[in-house]
Amino acid sequence: MTATTLSAASPPAMAFPLAAPAGDAARAVPGAVVLRPERRVRAAPPAPDRSPGGKAKRWLKLNAQGIRATALGALALGLFILAWHVVTTHHMVLYVRFLNVPSPAQVLESARTAFSTGAFFDHIYISCRRIFLGFAIAAVVAVPLGLLMGRFTLLKEFVFPVSEVLRPIPAIAWVPMAIMLWPTNEESIVFITFLGSFFPILINTLHGMANVDEVLVRAARCLGANERATFREVYFPAVLPQVFTGLTVGMGVAWVSLIAAEMISGQFGIGYFTWEAYSLVQYPDIALGMITIGVLGLASSFLIRLAGRLVTPWSRAK
Repeated sequence: MTATTLSAASPPAMAFPLAAPAGDAARAVPGAVVLRPERRVRAAPPAPDRSPGGKAKRWLKLNAQGIRATALGALALGLFILAWHVVTTHHMVLYVRFLNVPSPAQVLESARTAFSTGAFFDHIYISCRRIFLGFAIAAVVAVPLGLLMGRFTLLKEFVFPVSEVLRPIPAIAWVPMAIMLWPTNEESIVFITFLGSFFPILINTLHGMANVDEVLVRAARCLGANERATFREVYFPAVLPQVFTGLTVGMGVAWVSLIAAEMISGQFGIGYFTWEAYSLVQYPDIALGMITIGVLGLASSFLIRLAGRLVTPWSRAK
């Protein structure tokens, strides 16, 4: 067979162009098919600045929101003290009378006198002990009860009406009844503190159980989880942020209840110190007692919120 015959029998040439090399040469050929596009080399990120100035800038960037909140809080507190100083030193009467209200300087002098003796610290210690006992008992009782009420409808229908009847009763109204129920004033004050913190913790725990996603519960059941495992792995982690919210609210109400009880029936405590100062017409001591109550309440609530952030890291973004 000749070469001419072989040439005539050979298949026709391909109609589409062959793949062109990647890069600028491929883009120059019309209709070229690029099988492997060119990979763009990304520039390496700049190395972090290890100098003290660079570390300070990174720290400021990461904590900008907290620094701003602290600065605004300090500014608000400073403006409050300035306004307090102005209205008390000039004895202003702006419908509200500031004639006998002590100035910040007088309260500071009263604080120096109180801190120089051990009696004031004894009042603080006794109030903190009562708060700890009443609040701890309330948390130990209210959290499990709220979990069980949220899980079992029969128990909720039995207990919830009683709790709703008792919950609106203020702490002051409980003082005469507590004195009759308990043999000592100390136990009656702890009981009133318990009542003040019990209901907020119970209601928040109950609401947290009502908001648990039922899809998670059904998924746990499908995976073979029993009742105990479902409580441990689904209900309790989901309710825990709401529990700490109830603990924070309950701590504030506990302080209100404690001070009311100490003013009426107590013989020691920061509430008794404040009421005694009013009876003895020692106005700077009244303001000192009020400020001490506020600081102690703020510190105790902060500790609960801090514990909540540590125990429930999954709820920080909320």
